[in-house]
Amino acid sequence: MPQQPEHKSGTWEEPKVPGTIDMTVLDESKTAYGLSLKPTPSDDPNDPLNWTRKKKNTILFLVAAYSFLANGALIGPSVYVNYLAQLFGRTTSDTSQLVNYPNLLFGFGSLIFVPMYHKIGRRPTMLLSIIIYCIGLLGCALSNSYGVLMGFRILHGFGSSVCEALPAQAVADVFFFHERGKALGWYTFALATGTLSATAASYMLSSGLSYQLFFWIEFALGCILFLGTLAFFEETMYLEERSAHASPEQGQVDTEPGKDERQANSECVETKLEASVTVPPRKSYLEQCKIFGKTDPNTQVLMMVVRSFTYFIVPPVFWVCSTYGMVIGMTGLAFTATFPTIVAAPPYSWPIENTGLVAVSAFLGYLLAAGAFSTLPDRFAAWLTRKNNNIHEAENRLWSLAVVFFVCPAALILYGYSAEDQLHWFGLVFAIGMFQFGAFFYLTYTLAYAMDSYEAKIPEMLIAMNLGKQSISFAFGFKVIDWVQAQGFITVFAGIFCGAITINNLFVFVFLIFGKWSRRWLSTTALARMHRESIG
Repeated sequence: MPQQPEHKSGTWEEPKVPGTIDMTVLDESKTAYGLSLKPTPSDDPNDPLNWTRKKKNTILFLVAAYSFLANGALIGPSVYVNYLAQLFGRTTSDTSQLVNYPNLLFGFGSLIFVPMYHKIGRRPTMLLSIIIYCIGLLGCALSNSYGVLMGFRILHGFGSSVCEALPAQAVADVFFFHERGKALGWYTFALATGTLSATAASYMLSSGLSYQLFFWIEFALGCILFLGTLAFFEETMYLEERSAHASPEQGQVDTEPGKDERQANSECVETKLEASVTVPPRKSYLEQCKIFGKTDPNTQVLMMVVRSFTYFIVPPVFWVCSTYGMVIGMTGLAFTATFPTIVAAPPYSWPIENTGLVAVSAFLGYLLAAGAFSTLPDRFAAWLTRKNNNIHEAENRLWSLAVVFFVCPAALILYGYSAEDQLHWFGLVFAIGMFQFGAFFYLTYTLAYAMDSYEAKIPEMLIAMNLGKQSISFAFGFKVIDWVQAQGFITVFAGIFCGAITINNLFVFVFLIFGKWSRRWLSTTALARMHRESIG
């Protein structure tokens, strides 16, 4: 449980523990929920924290739209498994790999793109990523063989892999601490609801159109996204020291013994004048549209990649990997691979255009969670912080997960029994929507927890997270059709998958009890000395 900070000389001292933040109000003009704004913004109008709400929401919309399209392009062709098997003379297990292998590259591209955006900036990296993504989609649209389709599928999966990391980074760049839960929730919503593309894909095929039309439409939407990014995505990497542009009220003027009040006041006025002179003007629109800006001279690209692997042994980071990996593997791969085969066969005998309706159920589950509960965990975390003498603990956001930890396991049991015992189709559809409802909270707030705990090294954590979660999801989705045929739906879904995600979800109670102890202990280890900035 959260421990009280030490009390010295009548003031609260901020504990030197990563993820424990003193949010006592020092400047009444910079508050939210009765707490101070973190990070503390500068007076620089070019500081992303000072951008208008419209500007911030535009950035969030663009990165979320990329996640929606990229995940849609990845998952949408899952409804073509049977069709492509007949077209190319392959087994359904072979054609299901057209989703699994691109999914794997969807994470491993972070090894290149995350250090790139940390070195040269978010804007040029995102533009380059979209170009590679569009080239891959164009190749898929022009393909006529299994091998060519697989190659370009892997290319667009690799190219769009930055959308697994950049949205979280952009949220950290432009949103304050108290806003991040809601912002990450909408990114998660966009990423997950990309599976709606499966519905569109199934109707395209049932209309007598080729699978290639799906990729032509994704290519066109990708080109529109490129133009929108080029016009409206301003660089969010801020290299200036925020203390250098801090307002005079945020600092203190030291008064040496012997100086009278008049002299002290004179120095204070000079300080204010100097601060006002150093504040730069807001960049013009053309300056905002520059593709390349400043590069970070302190970024060591190779060491960033090497250090990222050490985060696999940091408990909150590995928890993000396992949570995302299981949810993506079960919903993005296992559900989408098995649902069409179940409902297309007797006793359901659905026409092929209806097999993609599974995505509608998933969408409604996420919409209910995001629309009804998007700000509640942030507000509750703020309330806990005020109760704790304005000391925020990273675990404050986790209480919402304790309430819904049973939802996903129950959904997997319902799906397994509905599929094997051929119960009414509503059981299958309801189970998927129910799973996504619970998954929304775990996807959003495990990520927020890790970012809260080790904010200074978010890029390196995101590399580890993406590698880990895509590898785990690949393991859950790989040969899932063969698993089901050999073991049955109850064994695979209600047994193996349910057991795995139950153990994963129950770790919320471990972190609620031992989370701060873990963060404090890790801050004293050799691992912490290796990346000291993340615990300072």
